[in-house]
Amino acid sequence: MNFSNSPRVLLSAYHCAPELGSVSQIGWEWYWRLAKRLPVTLITHVRNHKHLIKFNTPLPQSEIIYIDTEWFAEPVFNFMSKLFPNTEYPVSLFSSIDFYLYDWLAVKALKQRQQQGDHWDIIHQVTPVSPKSATRLHHLQRPVVLGPWNGGLTVPLAFPEVILQDLNWLYPLRYLGNLIDWIWQSTPQAAMILTATQATLQSIPKRFHSRCHPFLENGVNLDLFTQASWPPAPSPTEPLRIVFVGRFLAFKGIPMLLKAIAEVHQIYPIQLIMVGSGPREHEWKKLAQQLQLSNIITWYGQATLAEVVTQLHQAHVLCLPSVRESGGAVLLEAMACARPVIAIQYGGPAEIVDDQVGCIISPQGGTKAVITALTHCLTDIFEHPDHWRQRGEEGRRRALNLYSWEKKIDNMLILYQQLIAEWASSHQRTT
Repeated sequence: MNFSNSPRVLLSAYHCAPELGSVSQIGWEWYWRLAKRLPVTLITHVRNHKHLIKFNTPLPQSEIIYIDTEWFAEPVFNFMSKLFPNTEYPVSLFSSIDFYLYDWLAVKALKQRQQQGDHWDIIHQVTPVSPKSATRLHHLQRPVVLGPWNGGLTVPLAFPEVILQDLNWLYPLRYLGNLIDWIWQSTPQAAMILTATQATLQSIPKRFHSRCHPFLENGVNLDLFTQASWPPAPSPTEPLRIVFVGRFLAFKGIPMLLKAIAEVHQIYPIQLIMVGSGPREHEWKKLAQQLQLSNIITWYGQATLAEVVTQLHQAHVLCLPSVRESGGAVLLEAMACARPVIAIQYGGPAEIVDDQVGCIISPQGGTKAVITALTHCLTDIFEHPDHWRQRGEEGRRRALNLYSWEKKIDNMLILYQQLIAEWASSHQRTT
């Protein structure tokens, strides 16, 4: 492909590697797909190197610059992991300090490259996806795109038990990112800020809303997450196959799902597949045993994306009862497989799910109300299986029309051209 007339993109992706979690997958999708369409320079953390080289990187017509801060990041991560062994939020929060060091060193290295004659037409920071990740990339004097961001969620006050387990009293520390943003002038200098949710938009000062553009941070690989026929309809003799995919963290809400299943299982047969792992695994297995559900639950463990596809194809429905989900990539993946989805109407899922593609449950009323709603949803699948099969098919249509990575890249290329033209026009007026 001839890239001679294409804009040169500097892509900053602190998290960037396939099969290493949802945020790293986002970074990889941007790099892999953009590099097939444009000349791309990827700047990323050195910890991604061993994973990226397995996928024959750098890709043709691209280069990768690695920034090494492991001498700082690894001790911080190890210390916080020992200090907070049962929850990932504080570990992630304190480890994120490393990003600011990474960004400082990245900008320093990129300035040196500019002095040596390197040139980029536009800069795009795609990960981290948090609005608190201030950057100095605007010092390179090119238009900067930030995001898609997907943070800004408030504490789910209707679920005090989750707040306690997830150490949400640490949440106010996130606002230190606002101070760094004010010092570095990251948000004021951005040419465009991509916002995934309404919560994200509302977390950004209103004076910058004119630069914000709605853009879901997650996408789906339609070549991998393919449509499959629905399994035989659940009935009094055919079990309802439910799958959960994600980290085993307090805010994922699995105790509510287990209690709802315990109610429905008294009448109908059910099988639950739990794909993932995490610090709450022992606690949830103990609860399942107390509810006498151990014989109907398979604890699958960690899975590759291909294995996730297999589990989705074998399931009737995906359930993500998370009470504080910023994104929800697995919802798009299930929809792409033509599977209906059940989720809580909060954060990312509220932007993706409605009753046309599954069941969206209000968080109002807290744990008890959600358990009742989950019970109703699961029972309804037995009573109206054709309706749920049709919801899965509608989810597939939406994945094709709205959420494929290729469509997202198509839309982004249009925005790049627009921003580059606006930048050139504004700088012509000032010279």
